[in-house]
Amino acid sequence: MERLRSDDAEIFYEIRGSGPPVVLLHPFPSHHEFWHPIALALESRYRLILPDLRGHGESEIGEGPALMRKHARDIARVLDAAGVGKAAFVGCSIGGYILFEFWRSFRERVTSLTLCDTRPQADTAEARANRLKSAATVVEQGTEPFIETMIPKLMGRTTLNTRPDVVEGARAMMRKMSAENISLVLRGMAERPDSVADLKTINVPALLVIGDEDVLSPVADGELMRQNIPGSQLKVVSKGGHYSPWEQPEAVGTVLRQFLDKRR
Repeated sequence: MERLRSDDAEIFYEIRGSGPPVVLLHPFPSHHEFWHPIALALESRYRLILPDLRGHGESEIGEGPALMRKHARDIARVLDAAGVGKAAFVGCSIGGYILFEFWRSFRERVTSLTLCDTRPQADTAEARANRLKSAATVVEQGTEPFIETMIPKLMGRTTLNTRPDVVEGARAMMRKMSAENISLVLRGMAERPDSVADLKTINVPALLVIGDEDVLSPVADGELMRQNIPGSQLKVVSKGGHYSPWEQPEAVGTVLRQFLDKRR
């Protein structure tokens, strides 16, 4: 693992493979190993850059909520440290939220975007209130109750019913986060801006990947992005939930590699 200082936090990242650079941003509340099953399909042809997002894995949280602009600056500094000017970007869930912010601030560094199981809308008032309530509760009760409430939201029903190994692997990643870090990341997501208006400005190749069993960012959110991002393509992953790249790495890896290979 490599490390760097980004403002008030130390950020860790892993580099695998060689070739054109691809940055993979994992979902909340996991870390960079979320992408390891996918990396097997890509690292022979691409230089993969896998950060632990601020507050996740080995990366520090810094002071205050982990706002999207903080995450975006962190990723820009990871690129600088890795000697990368432009890259293809892949983001899942919060990784997608960060990519909307990154696009607003650093679009000249983006050659393509893959948005997995994410949504461009800001939280509704109700969703924001629920997120802030969870942020307070996890500090009071600890991480285990929070993780157990998240598992059925993050995993598709097929995974929950038939793949206990995949569920346990996700649970192990989640346990790397402290209650304070979970709380501050939740607060940062609650504050994220709406990105729907930015979709029409995306003028690089864009791939949208949504699990057909995703209850947090359903296929309708993927369709909204497809209709608003010019020339984008939507791929629906069978038997995948909100963590579809983790649940169905072979299917998602194939789609992602095909998308990237066309742009080498």
